Amino acid sequence: MQNLSPSAQKIQNLLTSLGFEYTVIEHAESTRTAQEAADRAGCELGQIVKSLIFKGRESGKPILVLTSGPNRVNEKRISEYAGEPIGKADADFVRAVTGFVIGGVPPIGHIEKMETYLDEDFLQFSTIWAAAGTPNAIFELKTEDLQKMTGGTVVSIK
Repeated sequence: MQNLSPSAQKIQNLLTSLGFEYTVIEHAESTRTAQEAADRAGCELGQIVKSLIFKGRESGKPILVLTSGPNRVNEKRISEYAGEPIGKADADFVRAVTGFVIGGVPPIGHIEKMETYLDEDFLQFSTIWAAAGTPNAIFELKTEDLQKMTGGTVVSIK
């Protein structure tokens, strides 16, 4: 068993406490970008979960969009789901609401509970890979478990 950094260990502990038998893998190389993560995992780019934080322009609330590696988020569509205009969050906001740095934001374990949307494109894969707290830690999970662990709504994000 490899020693994990504190942030990656936090996600490993959370996965275990939630009853998921997934293993966080911390690489020497970066998994910050979706392509880097796919290269490390040896999977398709579409199997990479990008955890993107947006901010409600009126409420200031954080909104988590979990999108497939190659996809770009249609902010207008997410604004409709959220019921208000949204904007991309800056690094300080992301760190404040999640407890993690951009490039390592996992789909779970955030400081604040947030409205979550999942890319329907994940449904074409049996397993996917998500960040695990650092820009070089990832874990593989069954696609259906992403919805179970996040409580997110599956939507079209493109």
